[in-house]
Amino acid sequence: MKVLLIHGLGRSPFSLVQLEQQLQLAGHLPEHFGYAAFMESYDRIVERLQLHLKALAQQGTYGVVAHSLGGLLVRSALGLANIAPPAHIIMLGTPNQPPRLAAHAWRLLPFQWFSGQCGFNLTCHNFYAAMPPLQTPYTIVAGTSGPRGVLSPFGMELNDGIVALSETRLSDQDRLVQLNVWHTFMMNDRRVQEIVLQSLALQG
Repeated sequence: MKVLLIHGLGRSPFSLVQLEQQLQLAGHLPEHFGYAAFMESYDRIVERLQLHLKALAQQGTYGVVAHSLGGLLVRSALGLANIAPPAHIIMLGTPNQPPRLAAHAWRLLPFQWFSGQCGFNLTCHNFYAAMPPLQTPYTIVAGTSGPRGVLSPFGMELNDGIVALSETRLSDQDRLVQLNVWHTFMMNDRRVQEIVLQSLALQG
């Protein structure tokens, strides 16, 4: 099937090339959606994504694999427009709850500059409260390789170095796929790639 790949904040489509190759080997037709948070507002990125999703939906069944912020972008895009939903969404380390590290990062001017409205939204509880509910089957992959202990901002909670395990949940009923991977490069882990392929195969 067609599979749309959406990268995370501060990354680029190149970060998903290894995953793209695995999808191609499995017979899927992956394509990328790219953005640059320092050049576009969150709202503008969502508008472009809506058009991309509409075009995909017109071609038949499709799936979405989104890393980090990419998961929030697709949730916003699907909730704010009349778009035929994907067969499945796989979110890799997406902060579906306000991530505690974002509030600290927002105090730094370089982060404000390169993340723009996207970065600010991560700190805003109102943004999350207004997020439309997701009506599409989904899988959440959460990393657990992050530091824990008295010196960690996460305390003893499992995390991927950027997002805590609890921050990846959409609801308390979610069954997370927990893997010993780091946030930034989890999409390159073979176990993560296998979960993506398995999730999409169930929809084929």
